[in-house]
Amino acid sequence: MIRLLDLSKTYRMKGRSKVIARSINTVFPDRTCVALLGRNGAGKSSLLRMIAGTMRPDRGAVWSDGSISWPVGFAGSFHPDLSGAQNARFVGRIYGVDTDALLDFVQDFADLGQHFNLPFRTYSSGMRSRLAFGVSMGIRFGTYLIDEVTSVGDAAFRQKCDEILHARMKQSNAIVVSHSMPTLRKMCNAGAVLEDGRLLYYDNLEEAIASHHRNMGLKE
Repeated sequence: MIRLLDLSKTYRMKGRSKVIARSINTVFPDRTCVALLGRNGAGKSSLLRMIAGTMRPDRGAVWSDGSISWPVGFAGSFHPDLSGAQNARFVGRIYGVDTDALLDFVQDFADLGQHFNLPFRTYSSGMRSRLAFGVSMGIRFGTYLIDEVTSVGDAAFRQKCDEILHARMKQSNAIVVSHSMPTLRKMCNAGAVLEDGRLLYYDNLEEAIASHHRNMGLKE
C-alpha cells in the first residue's frame, strides 16, 4: 500500500507558478494496478518521481509498507562512463540483490550484445531504454512505477516488455502512466485522475477514464 499524506508541489519559473499537487491525500491499495490519468503537463511524471523519492515535495510525505521502484525505464541515473554491465551491477548493489543474477537477466533481456560491456555514453536512445527497462524488471518491487515505457524500442522489444510487465503484475502493484487507453485497460483495474493539482482515485477504471475524458472535453 502507498499513502500520499498532504502531498504538495509547485514549480516556479520566471515569475510563474505551476501547481502539481495541492495537499493530496490518497491511498493506493494493495493488489491493484492503477492508471494515472491527466492532461499533458498536469504533473503525472512529477507525481511518480515524488512517489519514487527522486523528487522532494514542498510539503507532505509518501508512506509505503513495501518497496517502490524508480520510474521504470528511467535511465537518467546511469553513469555515462560505466558500461551497461557495470551500471546494472551498481544498481543491484544499491538495492541489495544478487548482482550476478541481475546481470544475467539484464544481458538476456536487453539483448545488447557486445555493447553491454561498452560505456553507457556510447548507447543510442533505444539501447539506453533496453538497459533501463531490463534493470527495472530484474529487481522485484512491491510497486512498479511505469511511465510510458512500453512505447520504447521496436515491435519485438515492446512485445517482450508487455509480457514481462504482465508477469510482474501478478505479484506486484503498479501505477501506470500511458496515453494509450487500450494499454491501460489491458494492464489496470483502477484509476486516478490528476487535474489542477488534485488527485481523484477511482476503484473502477472505466469511471476514471470517463472522468479524464470529461476534463479533456472528450465524448465518452
